[in-house]
Amino acid sequence: MREQYMRTGEGFLLVFSVTDRGSFEEIYKFQRQILRVKDRDEFPMILVGNKADLERQRQVTQEEGHQLARQLKVTYMEASAKIRMNVDQAFHELVRVVRKFQEQECPPSPEPTRKEKDKKGCHCVVF
Repeated sequence: MREQYMRTGEGFLLVFSVTDRGSFEEIYKFQRQILRVKDRDEFPMILVGNKADLERQRQVTQEEGHQLARQLKVTYMEASAKIRMNVDQAFHELVRVVRKFQEQECPPSPEPTRKEKDKKGCHCVVF
């Protein structure tokens, strides 16, 4: 079922808990799985360290999060679903990354002529 979601997704939030090192260590595997399912070398993703409000229980440092993000070539941000810190911002950033990716994949072209409209070709949906 997870791979079906991966096949149809246009962008992904890779979320781990900063209070659970195991969840952090699983991120690389999920990113690789997404790229394998998409048959791509890159795809729109954002790395999110959740539970940032629980500083005393932290097992993953901000620097480790940034380091993994650099390795995966994605943006990193920390959030807290409990206090709604950076939750909306994470989704907004993901939409920006998806749009940028789609524009690079299929740049907008000038208004097609009638003849070109009849041809099947690249169809991109840009929000």
